[in-house]
Amino acid sequence: MMALPGGRHLDSIPLPGQRLHLMQVDSVQRWMEDLKLMTECECMCVLQAKPISLEEDVQGDLILAGGPGPGDPLQLLLKRGWVISTELRRIGQKLAQDRWARVHSMSVRLTCHARSMVSEYSAVSRNSSQEMSQIEKLLMEKCSELSAVTERCLQVENEHVLKSMKACVSETLSTLGEHFGQLLELALTREVQALVRKIDASDNIYTTESTTGNLFSLTQEGAPLCRIIAKEGGVVALFKVCRQDAFRCLYPQALRTLASICCVEEGVHQLEKVDGVLCLADILTDDSHSEATRAEAAAVVAQVTSPHLPFTQHLSSFLESMEEIVTALVKLCQEASSGEVFLLASAALANITFFDTMACEMLLQLNAIRILLEACSDKQRVDTPYTRDQIVTILANMSVLEQCASDIIQENGVQLIMGMLSEKPRSGTPAEVAACERVQQKAAVTLARLSRDPAVAREAVRLSCMSRLIELCRSPSERNSSDAVLVACLAALRRLAGICPEGLQDSDFQQLVQPRLVDSFLLCSNMEESFV
Repeated sequence: MMALPGGRHLDSIPLPGQRLHLMQVDSVQRWMEDLKLMTECECMCVLQAKPISLEEDVQGDLILAGGPGPGDPLQLLLKRGWVISTELRRIGQKLAQDRWARVHSMSVRLTCHARSMVSEYSAVSRNSSQEMSQIEKLLMEKCSELSAVTERCLQVENEHVLKSMKACVSETLSTLGEHFGQLLELALTREVQALVRKIDASDNIYTTESTTGNLFSLTQEGAPLCRIIAKEGGVVALFKVCRQDAFRCLYPQALRTLASICCVEEGVHQLEKVDGVLCLADILTDDSHSEATRAEAAAVVAQVTSPHLPFTQHLSSFLESMEEIVTALVKLCQEASSGEVFLLASAALANITFFDTMACEMLLQLNAIRILLEACSDKQRVDTPYTRDQIVTILANMSVLEQCASDIIQENGVQLIMGMLSEKPRSGTPAEVAACERVQQKAAVTLARLSRDPAVAREAVRLSCMSRLIELCRSPSERNSSDAVLVACLAALRRLAGICPEGLQDSDFQQLVQPRLVDSFLLCSNMEESFV
């Protein structure tokens, strides 16, 4: 995907509007919280399994603060699923440490959670299928087996016997995890099917809005749920919404959901089957749509053309509409009223330049260089390293064209590239630091490619680009110790030195230009700050 912040996983679920609270409480308090979610017999079981004395790690146990809302099977599944997944993982950790008392007490608690999930879901859902009932039975049998075998392990003192029983516990735990995964997938599939049917059959704007919102929330739980949604017709239903004028106000929400689903291969395949690219092109080229709608369509384009996803490279239908889409995206960049809109449109263009080389020629004809460079001076549109990452990506890919150099000089682009070599993070977050590294690396790559033209090389030397490149090579802190930035800067410096060697001191030439690239790289990558 393009370098936008994001990435979510099923094993770390943040429920919308209702978070799981991690509470540090003693055994009795934890049991009282469990009362909200368990039947009386289960509570007695949990109470008997709780140790009176506190072990060193008991205070860190995860519990549910409050139960799922009544009649909300999806939230119930996600919440219980998160807790059970966490318990399974932690039991595995305690098993590896031979903490048998903890393994047993957690196994009993796991059984309670599994039984509660089955009973609660049965109470709020429709009649279970025969397959679900069978897996529920297998799951509970394995839970009982795990509790029984871990209890026996508590009585065993012989290490050799205990070692053989440990293998048995590990196998039981693994099988239990498989049954739980199968049951959760079946139940989630069933709920997704209901949501998709509801969207597909609805002609009420409020019902469609609510259901689409629920579907979007599910996409945020990670790739497994996105695959389920794609397989169960979610992409088809959402494009049906995007083709009805009566639902125009819902287009942004539907498109945002589609962009999330298309992070998986199944989503992209479904998009192609329903002529989704053509629908996106129609939305992007129709000025009667709001800017928000066109920006969300650009986000879908960025997703399905991502160079980091191998399956997007086979999207044959995209080539048929590429010229229309590229033209509309350039216009959206030019007219963007906010940084977010510009980021989505420029990210889509950046990905398209990887997708097909013809896109660079189209951008050249559309004066995209002028539009992008002008935007760099507009803080309302270009105000983050993430956005500059998209711009410099486009420039780097366009710089392979000979005509690009003259356009860059004409628009004072060398000075802008020079500025990108000094990109620094504001917040220091890992994502922003990584974005700054990409900007520096791609700026150096762009400079190296453009410096084939002597006019660009002379302009770069005049603007002291060589001094900045030397600083980046010699000072690890300037490039955040990035090897990728170092290699790109060495390549750019050597290209400039080949045309304008007078801009280098003898020591720089002997250490950074004259040796083999790998030798200069090793010298700079091992250099201490005090050497600079």
